[in-house]
Amino acid sequence: MEKLYTDLAEVYEAMYKTFINYHDEYNFYNKIIKRFNATHLLEIGSGTGNLASYFIKNGVTYSGLDYSKEMISIAQKKVPNGKFIKGDMRSFHLKQPVQAIIMTGRTISYLLPNIDVKSTFNTIYENLKEQGIFCFDFIDARAFIPEISKEKKVIHTAMYNGTKYCRESIWNLNLKYGMDFLWYSKYFKEVENEWIEIGEDTSIIRAFSREEIEIFLTLTGFEIKDIIKKESYAFPTYVVIAQKP
Repeated sequence: MEKLYTDLAEVYEAMYKTFINYHDEYNFYNKIIKRFNATHLLEIGSGTGNLASYFIKNGVTYSGLDYSKEMISIAQKKVPNGKFIKGDMRSFHLKQPVQAIIMTGRTISYLLPNIDVKSTFNTIYENLKEQGIFCFDFIDARAFIPEISKEKKVIHTAMYNGTKYCRESIWNLNLKYGMDFLWYSKYFKEVENEWIEIGEDTSIIRAFSREEIEIFLTLTGFEIKDIIKKESYAFPTYVVIAQKP
């Protein structure tokens, strides 16, 4: 969904703030990093900084990494005391390793070839301290892929700053890289009681089985600490907690 994170970055900010309760998201991930006594955190796919402000306010040394300069620009305006880095999750290098890396919003779904998943996990491993925690969520292929085996249309609406937005999405199986699917969306906003189209976007999104994730983590050298089924916007989701030995 490249346009959603670039040309439509402002629309992303408007819609996802109504789809996702970021306070609850923060509490969920904060409990995990506290469980492992981590105070120095990198968030991959930090987007427009919706989690950053919570971590910073509560004393976590926070950095955010995102591929989209448009998303980072919004994040820097919202969280001026936050540190945001433009980078590729498949290959980045921090000046100093951190105690925890989180990757939320099912960001792993944009890693399509297996080699990209492996490269990302290797890079994360290298940027963690010993005993460091890697925590991320993924779309459960076993639950989701059969659900969209025939074309599925989904409509989401959101009200933000007095403006009503709508997204019409169509999901179709692709199955080129694994359990992946085509996601085509049109975006609208309401102007004087009429829906005006403001953009469209197409992307390929990958779902994973638990078994695939476990194999990738094992190949990288991580120890799996927990896999948690989590209620989540739009997709059946699992959250993984892995540790660098």
